[in-house]
Amino acid sequence: MVLNWEFTWFAIARFLFIAGLRMSPVLLGWKLYELTGSKLSIGILGLSEVIPAVLLALPAGVKVDRSNKHRLISICMALYFLLMVGLLFVTSQWFPSSSKQLIQWLIYGLVFCTGVIRAYSSPAINAFLAQLVPQELLVRAVSINSMTWLIAAVAGPALAGLLLGYTNITVAFIISCSAIFISLLLFQLIKAKPVSWQSGKTTTWEGVKEGLDFVLHNKQRALLSAISLDMFAVLFGGAVGILPVFAVDILQIGPEKLGWLYAATYLGNFIAIALLISKPLKHKQGKTLLYMVAGFGVCILIFAISKNFWLSFAALFVSGLFDGVSVIIRGTIVQLFVPDEMRGRVSSVNSIFVNSSNRAV
Repeated sequence: MVLNWEFTWFAIARFLFIAGLRMSPVLLGWKLYELTGSKLSIGILGLSEVIPAVLLALPAGVKVDRSNKHRLISICMALYFLLMVGLLFVTSQWFPSSSKQLIQWLIYGLVFCTGVIRAYSSPAINAFLAQLVPQELLVRAVSINSMTWLIAAVAGPALAGLLLGYTNITVAFIISCSAIFISLLLFQLIKAKPVSWQSGKTTTWEGVKEGLDFVLHNKQRALLSAISLDMFAVLFGGAVGILPVFAVDILQIGPEKLGWLYAATYLGNFIAIALLISKPLKHKQGKTLLYMVAGFGVCILIFAISKNFWLSFAALFVSGLFDGVSVIIRGTIVQLFVPDEMRGRVSSVNSIFVNSSNRAV
């Protein structure tokens, strides 16, 4: 069912945008490990994006609430496109330098810049979603939006692995850049929406404090509980951050199967959310969330000790089933309990928790 055409264009644009972005962890992780053979290089790659995204999250949330979200998202998409073109050039055979160390640090620098953009794009996209549909359709829109993200998160890594295995990293990055550019064009079919922030109301720091106070002291404790639980689960279950190391040293597989390992969790997410859309949770969501987080942790432990590709894939897939339930519960809570003028700041606070797991936009 089409909620409205603007939401439809938003969903298609976001699918292409996320699919393009989710190709890069596979491509860059494989490239860096091939280049350096260092496990530390994979960890630095993740931190290069997460550190600016987390540090800038709170002031970025104020900027999101103050800004025309359509224009801000468009700028972020355009900057992402330029940075992906930069990664295309640095990782290609056209790059003039033969210094592995230079290539390595240029990759870190470009990825650091994507983290800066991510601090703004993630809360802006989440806040803009609520302006596209009426309140009574918001829960359905959140579910469809989550499914769109997850389909893209499966398709992007899987495609990257296949392209890396059967063509080369340059072809893969060209397709990634093309997807992001098309998403930017499609996003322009959506009209800009009014800004709810009252001009001159507060300073940036006061705006940051308002966002934190809303999350920490809101009567609806479900908001803080849900995002806190999610953060600790994915923070200590972040073994998938070094998947290229597992692929090469432990499972001894190529880039094609590495792409499927990256996609496995999101495939499980997608199936769980599809089931929840047809049969929504109506009772004891809090207790259900606890069980799902516990199940997620068990799956990550199985993945950590597995030396078989199919067992590793199954562990990540089932962890995605458990995680998919928490995605819906958390996403619905954030959208329903937050007023429009606070969405950017609250989404930024939430992004600190989410970015701790190095998830995508």
